[in-house]
Amino acid sequence: MKNKIFLSLGSNIGNRMGNIEITLSFLQSSCFIYIKKISSFYKTSPIGPKQRSFYNIVASAKTNLSPDNLLHLLKETQEVIGRVKTLHWGPRIIDIDILFFNNDIVKKQFLTIPHKEIQNRLFVLVPLAEIARDFIHPILKQKICDILNEKLLTLRCQKVKILR
Repeated sequence: MKNKIFLSLGSNIGNRMGNIEITLSFLQSSCFIYIKKISSFYKTSPIGPKQRSFYNIVASAKTNLSPDNLLHLLKETQEVIGRVKTLHWGPRIIDIDILFFNNDIVKKQFLTIPHKEIQNRLFVLVPLAEIARDFIHPILKQKICDILNEKLLTLRCQKVKILR
C-alpha cells in the first residue's frame, strides 16, 4: 500500500472506547486500509453544545485508495457503525477525519486535506504528536510537536487526559 495516511477517530455515545476499537477493526478488515500505529486513548472535552466527553485517538495507516475513495469508505464506515446525522458538533457514536494523506494538499468542496482544524484541536495534536511528533505539516511547514508546543497555551481551555 503506497499512501501514508493519518486518521482521527472520536466517540462520545455508548461504549466510546469500544466504538473506536470496532471501527479500527472494521477499517482493517476492509482490506483497503492497513493500520500501522495507534495512539493512546484520550478523554477530551467536547467542542460545541454541552454533551458527554469524547474518547479520541489518532491512527497512522496505509492505503491504495485515492483521497476521494478514502473519504467515501470512511463515510460508509461511520454509517455501518451507527452514526446518524445530528446537529453540528453534536454527539456521535463515531467520527473519523482524514488528517493527512501523504504530504498532499487537497482542496475540494467536500474534502480538505490536511484537515483545516488540526492546529486548533488538542484532541488531535496530542495523540498525533504521540505517534508522529516529527511529521511535518505540508502547509504550515512545522513538525507536529512544534505546532503542539506553540498551541498549548492558547488551547488550554480544551481538556485532554490520557486514558491508556
